[in-house]
Amino acid sequence: MTKDDDAIDEAIERAWGALVATARRTVTDGLVVGTSGNVSVRVGDTVLATPSGVPYDRLTAADVVAVDLAGHQVRGALPPTSELPMHLAVYRATDAGAVVHTHAVHATAVSTLVDELPPVHYMTAALGGPVRVAPYALYGTRQLADHVLHALTDRTACLLRNHGTVTYGATLEQAYDRTAQLEWMCGLWLTASTLPGRTPTLLSPEELEAAAGKLRGYGRPG
Repeated sequence: MTKDDDAIDEAIERAWGALVATARRTVTDGLVVGTSGNVSVRVGDTVLATPSGVPYDRLTAADVVAVDLAGHQVRGALPPTSELPMHLAVYRATDAGAVVHTHAVHATAVSTLVDELPPVHYMTAALGGPVRVAPYALYGTRQLADHVLHALTDRTACLLRNHGTVTYGATLEQAYDRTAQLEWMCGLWLTASTLPGRTPTLLSPEELEAAAGKLRGYGRPG
């Protein structure tokens, strides 16, 4: 084994640990129930993904599941998530370093009501603009993956009709933060829109663009 091989193994080991921690967080934060939802992270041309049907608290370092970008399994014995086609489609079409899919309650509820999450908060801009709802398709299918890619055009998040959420980011942390923000905004809109006789005010495209510009420099010196 070469030094390069050792470095790759170490990178995969670290990424798997972070993936398992993120998957467990989706459960503890109430974004999924049981083994629903899934998480993946890219290391070079290898994609690590949560396995199908295994409780996240049972996963260990020995349970690593990895595929190449064509979907061929290259590590591990457990089968990868049934939503693998959707994850791989996102990696092939974007610069994603990680993908998070959940069945978050508020977001899933919104997906049954509208075709796009109304822009009730400026954090809409952090996801690229108003979040679209991908049409329903059976889970794990190429049709669903195609719908997701279309909904993600110029966005880093989308809702899945009667299903849940998909977000991606450069890192697992960023992808997860976008998931949490999306769920929060869905909860905000649902809460505001339930008041009888009242309609939530929405942000204009110009207001979102101004917010996007400010968010691009958020947390940076000067």
